[in-house]
Amino acid sequence: MDTKTILFLVFAAILLAAAVRVITARNPVHAVLFLVLSFFSAAALWMLARAEFLAIALVLVYVGAVMVLFLFVVMMLDINVDRLRQGFWRHLPAAGFVAALIVLQLWLVLSYGRWQTMTEPGRGIREANNIEALGRLTFTEYVYPLQVAGVILLVAIVAAIALTLRRRKDTKYQDPSRQVKVKREERVRLVPMPPDLEGRQTAAAPAKKS
Repeated sequence: MDTKTILFLVFAAILLAAAVRVITARNPVHAVLFLVLSFFSAAALWMLARAEFLAIALVLVYVGAVMVLFLFVVMMLDINVDRLRQGFWRHLPAAGFVAALIVLQLWLVLSYGRWQTMTEPGRGIREANNIEALGRLTFTEYVYPLQVAGVILLVAIVAAIALTLRRRKDTKYQDPSRQVKVKREERVRLVPMPPDLEGRQTAAAPAKKS
């Protein structure tokens, strides 16, 4: 047994244990942390399989962004764990059936799929660069679906910003361009005011009577 096989078994065992703890952990924060550990273990397995792009994308996108957001949401919300666990055993057979279907689909795809054709003729799957193959497929065969997906995501971002943007009339806004153009003479304005002699005389009049 070589070192690569030993590392694969170690990371696979950590991944399975962390995935089980995600479901069985009573504290939601602990469940999120175990999910982060499972993502790191999956990234390590992809690194061993020479899928560097998928491993880096998993760590940067899911662990660095999505799971941090999940952790903040779980920590800010007051989640009733006992209420969420109601009906767990009732839905367990259906969930197990769906999990078995997912495992069967993955086995069929990995066993009889055409993913080996991504490599060039004469090069084995172990010698191929997965980033090169992914880039070749993305910018040749799937370039139009990629552009369509980018346009859809851009429209979704603009729509989300437009729906959530609310301008309030009682809120003060700053204009940096006007602040930069302000001159020294415009910052302070001296207003000449004549002395109020009548007010001083009326204030001093009661003092003279006393």
